[in-house]
Amino acid sequence: MAEELHLPDTVDKREKYKSLLPQIQALTSGEPDLIANLANIAAALREAMGFFWVGFYLVKDDELVLGPFQGPIACTRIQKGKGVCGTAWAQAKTIIVPDVDQFPGHIACSSASRSEIVVPFFKDGDVRMVLDVDSDQLAAFDEVDQAFLEKLEKLI
Repeated sequence: MAEELHLPDTVDKREKYKSLLPQIQALTSGEPDLIANLANIAAALREAMGFFWVGFYLVKDDELVLGPFQGPIACTRIQKGKGVCGTAWAQAKTIIVPDVDQFPGHIACSSASRSEIVVPFFKDGDVRMVLDVDSDQLAAFDEVDQAFLEKLEKLI
């Protein structure tokens, strides 16, 4: 696949995701390096969907450690159960936060972040990393984002 995304000219995010996921699959297919694939996935998601921040945190030594991302600088380490990412890891489920200022214990890596979705990725039944996506708009994420972002786990 060429290193260029081809997206429909629409504001319908469902249609964008439907077009994007096969392109991500083609982009990562045959590449065995996890970090390279995560870097391209973060870039593709940010470019295609216009998200403020997209990145991965990997579970290392019982904490989340910043992995490949696109956007402003970010928090480097997050403890289990802390913030949205640590909570999604601890609960092993996707968390959608319409207003990060209303989330108890939210970790503000950037004051421009207004809403967030965090999707845990599993291997052998354990959370091995989380995908963190932030928007500079309130209530930017919903069940459409959740369904398509959870499908990414199968591509990695």
